Amino acid sequence: MKLGVAMFPTDYAIRPAELGRLAEEHGFESLFLPEHTHIPASRRTPYPAGGALPREYSHTYDPFVALATVAEVTDRLRLATGICLVVERDPIVTAKEVASLDHLSDGRFLFGVGAGWNREEMENHGTDPHRRFSLMRERIEAMKAIWTQDEVEYHGEHVSFDPIWSWPKPVQDPHPPVLVGGNGEKVLDRVVAFGDEWMPNLGLTDLDDVARRVEELQRKASEAGRDEIPVTGSAAPRDPEAIERLREIGFHRLVWYVRPEPRDDVARKLEKLAGLVGEFQAA
Repeated sequence: MKLGVAMFPTDYAIRPAELGRLAEEHGFESLFLPEHTHIPASRRTPYPAGGALPREYSHTYDPFVALATVAEVTDRLRLATGICLVVERDPIVTAKEVASLDHLSDGRFLFGVGAGWNREEMENHGTDPHRRFSLMRERIEAMKAIWTQDEVEYHGEHVSFDPIWSWPKPVQDPHPPVLVGGNGEKVLDRVVAFGDEWMPNLGLTDLDDVARRVEELQRKASEAGRDEIPVTGSAAPRDPEAIERLREIGFHRLVWYVRPEPRDDVARKLEKLAGLVGEFQAA
């Protein structure tokens, strides 16, 4: 099983490059960085986990900039967005960022994507929250076309452009894996339609429900003529029995969150998690 770590990369915590160095030294397979371009001051949309919104949400670095610094100081660590809010991003620019990072890291990028939960944040980018899922699909389809074709055009309801050229192309063939995040009712259909993996938040569901949904995902994949779809678990539990159960369910990667704190505090937490990495990643 592959094991990764995730952290909100903030301006007051350990620097992303140092976090990446420590993660690689401790044997983690991947580093996931989430994204919020900003947090609306109105706070009209409630925080999904309940209570006050944690400080880190409004203090994050751009994930592509942060991961580029990690790429320069690591050799093996997979670099991932977890998640990139594609409904708040121009698809041509984002396709360029993904391809650039994959190229500069020698093919180590994982493209975790999602539609987000903060409605005011989306609206500030001109996105209608009620149309965000169809918008996400078109933007990802357009990016895939840019990555895999020398001359490409795309014409959809939300995204439309005449023939363009855009290099570099990603190192990974045909492109970096697209990990579709989410726990919603229709997320499995989105994974089958345009994703390479499913990435549910394990902190928002129980293992029995997760097992049922993984089974449903593979049934839908088979019906669509696809091979078995890998599953990555975000906000994973740290209990060895739960980890073993998730492996039996079919997860091939689990990702643990670490709070954004100063270097020494994060280093201690990663060292503590390293025991689980050694036990389960080699198995």
